[in-house]
Amino acid sequence: MKVNEVMSRDAEWESPDTTICDVAKKMRDMNIGSMPVGENDRLVGMVTDRDIVCRAVGEGLDPAKTTVRQIMTKTIAYCFDDQEVDDAAHLMEQKHIRRLAVLNRKKRLVGILSLDDMARKCSHDLSGEILAAVSARAH
Repeated sequence: MKVNEVMSRDAEWESPDTTICDVAKKMRDMNIGSMPVGENDRLVGMVTDRDIVCRAVGEGLDPAKTTVRQIMTKTIAYCFDDQEVDDAAHLMEQKHIRRLAVLNRKKRLVGILSLDDMARKCSHDLSGEILAAVSARAH
């Protein structure tokens, strides 16, 4: 099965100059745990609920004044939409992450692949294995 058969296609991104407060509200309204960050038609980072809590709130930064650029994860884990889901799952296991940006071969954002997507559309064995591997993160 290909990633493009499983992924969520309605991926939006935010500007790195968006405030943390604004992106957190959007993530809440969309019921998502991460938001791609784009600039000049390119993906430049990802901001997660964990970034907001640990890098902003935990450091005492003002969410109304701090921008996403200041706290986003700049190293982006991604897969391609024409890859096999098993390959993307392996990457998620290796990186201990629950979501991957999905790019086309021109490196443009076309979706997000999450554990939820795989749990709904793939075998329970695959999604269970990935969840166990991702959750086994060393503390």
